Amino acid sequence: MIQRKKVQNISKDTVKKTKSIEVKANLFQTPRGMRDILPGDQPYWVHIDRLLQKAVQEFGFSRIQTPIVEFAHLYQRAVGETTDIVEKEMYSFLSRGGDRLALRPELTAGNVRAFIQHGMHLLPKPIKLFSCGPIFRYDRPQEGRYREHYQANFDVYGEADSILDAQMIQTASRVLSGLGLKKIQFQLNSIGCKQCRKDYKKLLVSYFRSKKQRLCQDCKRRLEKNPLRILDCKEEKCSQIKNGVPQSVDHLCKECHDHFKNLLEYLDELELSYQINPFLVRGLDYYNRTVFEIWPIDENEESKRMSLGGGGRYDDLMENMGGEAMPAIGFGIGLDRIVLQMQKERTKIYREPTPKVFLAQLGELAKKKSLKLFSQIEKNGILIAESFGRGSLKSQLRQASKIGADIALILGQKEALDGTVIVKDMVSGSQEIIAQERIPDTVKKMLKSNLVVKHIV
Repeated sequence: MIQRKKVQNISKDTVKKTKSIEVKANLFQTPRGMRDILPGDQPYWVHIDRLLQKAVQEFGFSRIQTPIVEFAHLYQRAVGETTDIVEKEMYSFLSRGGDRLALRPELTAGNVRAFIQHGMHLLPKPIKLFSCGPIFRYDRPQEGRYREHYQANFDVYGEADSILDAQMIQTASRVLSGLGLKKIQFQLNSIGCKQCRKDYKKLLVSYFRSKKQRLCQDCKRRLEKNPLRILDCKEEKCSQIKNGVPQSVDHLCKECHDHFKNLLEYLDELELSYQINPFLVRGLDYYNRTVFEIWPIDENEESKRMSLGGGGRYDDLMENMGGEAMPAIGFGIGLDRIVLQMQKERTKIYREPTPKVFLAQLGELAKKKSLKLFSQIEKNGILIAESFGRGSLKSQLRQASKIGADIALILGQKEALDGTVIVKDMVSGSQEIIAQERIPDTVKKMLKSNLVVKHIV
């Protein structure tokens, strides 16, 4: 008996040590749903950044940045207390001061808060704002969907005309086509205004109540609180029931009907491909009238549900948050999913120009002099690489060859004392000794072009 207890104690100790090792190991990994964007993927993100900035300038947007952390009630008020985002996905917590805060689950609410707080309603209309950054949702990690993911938003305030709706869709199309994405389609719907939506909601309730037993648990609850959300449900059994549901476009008031009709005419004029989707409502309560999503095409049904972005009108949100009544429309695109789609379609991406000049140094004095020489060259707009810290000249020249440099500048002990540099043609292998002050002009003549500076580590 004594021996058995000793074995059991050893076993418990082993388990404790194993758990301790596992805990320590997990400290050096990303949490579930988070991930690192490594150097190999960065060219896609740089390419997206460049295209977004181009669109911001072309369409006349101004950049705005809001905090990642806001008061939690901001999202409860703006997004809707009965939405999945607020009920299930929002990261909320108490600060040390007792404030209920949240990591932002989307960008629009924070932008509207900033708009009101800083009196931006006084600016000339329409007011166009661009925002970009990480958002956080506690959702099941899946392809293209992380718990921390990145979004870019384009928002316009102060204009109710449907031509702005068309321009926003045009902006989204311009960005995506500029990124080389061809296999996309706009899904489009109108969910009406708060007046005509009242009657439509009654029709929905009537329709779904007769099929209540076939709804999922979430949709049974939505039926009483927010029936429009049932149309957004991805459960298979709920999707089957939706096939016979009354369509919102058939129950619009005259103003909403005309607004949607004019939008379609604008899109036809722009020759933009779209499809009217009667089940499209978006997952946030602040939307009204126009709603749209961007779907990849030529994919299976499951992939289609992974929209690349979407948006719509939110004409009542400003007033609901305590600001001056003001129409608004916006859209967001998920940058993580955009990168994934770019990789699937094998789109061309912007590549930074590679340096054609490499600076090699050998010896302590040369190492000290090399920093000044490097600065002298880059100030002349010459793209140059280096490998400071590498000991042997052979390894440095190997690095120069690896990056495809045409010219190697070699600074040794003798050259450092003489104020000269060995200029080596990496293609022909020929080399000559040039005075240090003549190096920029010599290199420019050899390259026959002026380049932008870039540091290679």
